[in-house]
Amino acid sequence: NTITFSSAISACEKTGKWEKALQLFGVMRCSKVETNTISFNAAISACEKSGEWDKAIHLFSMMAQTKVEFNAITVNALISSCEKGGKWEKAFQLLNVMVQSSIELDTINLSAGISACEQAGEWEKAV
Repeated sequence: NTITFSSAISACEKTGKWEKALQLFGVMRCSKVETNTISFNAAISACEKSGEWDKAIHLFSMMAQTKVEFNAITVNALISSCEKGGKWEKAFQLLNVMVQSSIELDTINLSAGISACEQAGEWEKAV
């Protein structure tokens, strides 16, 4: 069920096994087990921890397509993955998504956004 799959995906995330996490997520979807915010967040976090920013963004697109709601945890993991991948523009876009979605900005997502700009040498954007 959803809780079992989400827990297994989360365990993969914690052990750095992003490929296995995505494989389980795929099995979950093919088995017609309902995906939710928690299962998407676990898969996105697995990608984020492993520097797979493009896969994290793809999962976020899937969330929108399947009308699964995202939250601050989702966007924080996405911003962090973009930071690690040197994609400061994407990180800034995601901060805008948060503002437009009325998700509260906090020190975690703002720090990740600023760090992404810093790493890209775009310090002016962080100000």
